[in-house]
Amino acid sequence: MRKLNRSLALAITLGLSLYAGTAAQADDTLTVVSFGGAYGATQKLHQIDPYTAKTSEKILFENYTGGVAELKAQVQSGNIQWDVVDVETIDLERACSEGLLEPIPRNILLPGDDGVPAQKDFIPEALENECGVGEIVYSTIYAYNNKAFPGAKPTTLNDLFDVKKFPGKRALRKRAQFNMEWALLADGVKPEDIYKVLKTPEGQARAFAKLDTIKKDVVWFDSWSQAPQLLNDGGAVMVQSANGRIFNAIRHEKKPFTIVWDGNMWDLGAWSIVKGTPKLKQALKFVAFATSTKALAGFQDVAYGPPRASSMALVAKDIVADLPTSHLKEGRRVDSVFWADYGESLGEKFNEWLLK
Repeated sequence: MRKLNRSLALAITLGLSLYAGTAAQADDTLTVVSFGGAYGATQKLHQIDPYTAKTSEKILFENYTGGVAELKAQVQSGNIQWDVVDVETIDLERACSEGLLEPIPRNILLPGDDGVPAQKDFIPEALENECGVGEIVYSTIYAYNNKAFPGAKPTTLNDLFDVKKFPGKRALRKRAQFNMEWALLADGVKPEDIYKVLKTPEGQARAFAKLDTIKKDVVWFDSWSQAPQLLNDGGAVMVQSANGRIFNAIRHEKKPFTIVWDGNMWDLGAWSIVKGTPKLKQALKFVAFATSTKALAGFQDVAYGPPRASSMALVAKDIVADLPTSHLKEGRRVDSVFWADYGESLGEKFNEWLLK
């Protein structure tokens, strides 16, 4: 019996040691979360893999569909599963104001490869929120499959809402953002007035009324990575998408798609750090590396504009025309402050409208 007890104690000790070793290994791993698809593959190639190769640190790279719900649940419960999160600035503004993100000191940012200090190298919009560091300029556009329209082609945002002239399913992301703005633009509201109108109950009703005109022809999706797949598989003849997803399909996969820039809503994507992460020092080190000159220049692979002058200098000339920065006059910037103030209430109204 005494030998059995000693053997049992030894087995338990070894088991606990093994568990402790595994837990310690897990604790050393930085969890970085982004949007997957061609975009995520580009991040892995130009940010994640070079960082792990240089530092020998481990990264768990996961996907999510955006928004602040999961982030908020983790912070409020104290059960932090993520460390670094790629966010759209419409969500960055809200998450930062609600205390869900850590401030990122600007002195951690690396100078450009040409020696220019970071704060002079970045465009101002990339550093305007203390909780994020911009990594891309992107546009929400719509695209169509050329095979669906052998005759007349869609060229304007209004064509997305014209199901008689251009019949077929439209695929839209299942969020109020972008859809509400597009509805007002297609209903004749001037780009500079859309958020002023959208603040009012009458403006919101007007947006939903316009969306009603295409509701039965809409396929809803959750993640940007689904957009090119829906267009390719015939699930829709037009899709709302981040521009880089469609550019990748056209340029690298030779898909017969065309981007319509009219009415595009441009904004920035940014790296942020979850409030309360026990790996803050490691997270800051990663963000500094991931927003360095060469790391950001890599986004030309999927036609997202890098928000650093030193990175733009490395972009191939034949890519420049496909960057959102070449089409700013055809659209307008998303108002992230508006969505920080109205996002929750409009999101609820949008979900209620979906169920009608």
